[in-house]
Amino acid sequence: MKVVIIGGVAAGATTAARLRRLKKDIEIVIYERGNYISYANCGLPYYIGNVIKNRDALLLNNPKLMKDRFNIDVYVNHEVLAILKDSKELVVFNKEKGIEEKVSYDKLIIATGSSPIVPNIPGINNSRIVSLWTVPDTDTIKSLIKVNNVKKALVIGGGFIGIEMLENLANLGIEVSLVEKSNQILGNLDKEMAKVLEEHLKTNGVKLVIGKGAIAFRNVGEGLEVSLDDNTKLITDLVILAIGVKPNSMLASNAGILTNNKGGIIVDSKLRTSENDIYALGDVATVKNFVSNLEVMIPLAGPANKQGRILADILGGLDKEYKGSQGTSILKVFEMSGGSTGLNEKQLKALNLVKHVDYEEVMITQNNHAGYYPNATPLYIKMLFDLKTGFILGAQVVGFSGVDKRIDILSTAQRLKLKAWDLQELELAYAPPFSSAKDPINMLGYVAENVVNGLVKLVDVVSYYDNKDEYLTLDVRENKEREQGFVEGSVHIPYGELRKRFIELDKNKKIAIYCAIGVRAYNAARILMQNGFEEVYVIMGGYNFQRIYEKK
Repeated sequence: MKVVIIGGVAAGATTAARLRRLKKDIEIVIYERGNYISYANCGLPYYIGNVIKNRDALLLNNPKLMKDRFNIDVYVNHEVLAILKDSKELVVFNKEKGIEEKVSYDKLIIATGSSPIVPNIPGINNSRIVSLWTVPDTDTIKSLIKVNNVKKALVIGGGFIGIEMLENLANLGIEVSLVEKSNQILGNLDKEMAKVLEEHLKTNGVKLVIGKGAIAFRNVGEGLEVSLDDNTKLITDLVILAIGVKPNSMLASNAGILTNNKGGIIVDSKLRTSENDIYALGDVATVKNFVSNLEVMIPLAGPANKQGRILADILGGLDKEYKGSQGTSILKVFEMSGGSTGLNEKQLKALNLVKHVDYEEVMITQNNHAGYYPNATPLYIKMLFDLKTGFILGAQVVGFSGVDKRIDILSTAQRLKLKAWDLQELELAYAPPFSSAKDPINMLGYVAENVVNGLVKLVDVVSYYDNKDEYLTLDVRENKEREQGFVEGSVHIPYGELRKRFIELDKNKKIAIYCAIGVRAYNAARILMQNGFEEVYVIMGGYNFQRIYEKK
């Protein structure tokens, strides 16, 4: 059997290596249109920022090593021009020799990945406007920074690559700005969670332009002028374009292989396309969303590598299937991190247009480790779960330390279909430098159980501020805390005085309670509810979170 793989980076190279370990006699051939295979594209921004010093560290494999170690033939600078599915052949162009040839296959794997989106904007072809996706892109950016003595850089797009480039350009002493057309950065997070990271970007000197898009570029003197859709003009030395990616599926669609409305190649759980003996995986293929069960595009390295191993197992005769992607991710943002898994609230609201999901939201603020141990820092954790089944629909974690641990626990709980309130039973490693006796994950479980049992009603910070006039806002912090700031118009009764003073409050009012992080507010809510107050809500996250969201 001859297996031909188009594309030799994450998914393609993983498939080839695993398949060889399973079957020694199969002929395996990889065609890669670029110069490199199996490189660490997730590390490229950090090489630009000199965090990764050695360029060769990014190059995980090469054609010679693949031949020597795995007996796999790899042809770089070879572009597949056409798939002739009826004859089971490919038209391949050898870029170095400038010739075309036809090659046969028994099984074909399309692992062509994705490419940066480049919008049709006047001046977009300026040499100082670049995207980051490949090793040559990295070389171009580093050269531009050095040759042009770049002092200012503008990143367009607040996704993963855009944010990583902000940090790494700043590490080089470059003044950085971000233009993001939507109303927030990082679409995998909900607005209030993204807001925490936006404020952190500002504290690190990043100039944010949110809610505006670029419409034109032109050279002005020695600089590059960027025109925004509100007539603002920005001058910079370098533009990094990072507004998203699109699947490299033209080769497949030209061959009549079915794609979705975003260009993703449609595959089943065995990674089979609509055509016999043709498979697709990685960024170019659709995946089933593990939560919604809808076919979506999730261009992440983790799922791509897992798909590669699973497809190799299938071709090697094992009974395997790909059971879907959760979209679990994490991002470093200077000293902070943001992680997510599953669906966010925006996606759940969109999903409700297709099928109803009765979900509940829990958001807490907890320290990453014991508060009495030095250098404790806050973690902001949001969880969405099905109110009836307890299934964790999605989760987001933002903080300075311990983000990876908590998002991984939540992702694992989601994959294993634990109920939200089951989180309280998890026995997690504890010592003061690492966590608290009640880990933040346990606390999520406690709060979820309280919500389901009707012991507390919650209101998220976005909904609260959108409807603030409907509430009598109660601050239960101590006097010294209130001196540091408070919600305008709030009534102040310290928690320790509430049992004697609750009669000062109107039982007919809708009451929203806050403290520093939420624990005292919950206890205060129980006091009021036990004394006949019916419309009592705890503002999730506490004042420490609210004041971040309030910042303009």
